[in-house]
Amino acid sequence: MVKIKDLFTTKSNMLSLFRLLMAIPFWILLDNLNAPGNRAILLGMCILGAITDVLDGYLARKFNEVTEMGKIIDPIADKIVIGIIILKLYLVGEIPNSYFLMIILRDLLIFTGGIFVSRKLGRVLPSNMLGKLTVTSIAIVILFILAQVDKTSTIYIGFYYLSIIMIFTSLIGYTIRSLEFIKQKNNESLQKS
Repeated sequence: MVKIKDLFTTKSNMLSLFRLLMAIPFWILLDNLNAPGNRAILLGMCILGAITDVLDGYLARKFNEVTEMGKIIDPIADKIVIGIIILKLYLVGEIPNSYFLMIILRDLLIFTGGIFVSRKLGRVLPSNMLGKLTVTSIAIVILFILAQVDKTSTIYIGFYYLSIIMIFTSLIGYTIRSLEFIKQKNNESLQKS
């Protein structure tokens, strides 16, 4: 059973919580994206968020502090922060409708699918490398937008389309992985009976 108090028991969970709380200043600063200095602050916050994301996983494994709460809060923090940034960039016209919808729909499908799978398995599946690479590719596009990289440049276009490929690949990957875990659980149940 996942308990809220478990959120405060490990260094890695605290880092994930910090990253989740970063959603508040992101929301506020993105209201005035082009105010003097805001883009630089937002870029710095994105880099800090990325560092905490890498660090929380490292600490959880190094100190053997992988918890059920950590498996929940880490991807939720990623999805909420990325979701808020994407929503705000969409509202100010920095990203197209289709890109916004792809990211939001992917996250909604993975989140609702994750709830279904967790109920079936009785535990939370941790994030995998494919999911992390997808979030990284989207984060690079966000960094380019905040840094005002030319959207017609080869590097921007390359990462933009790479992130789209990763969105669909990770959605397929999560589906296959979930079905495999459910099948394995069903096979174990049959063998016990």
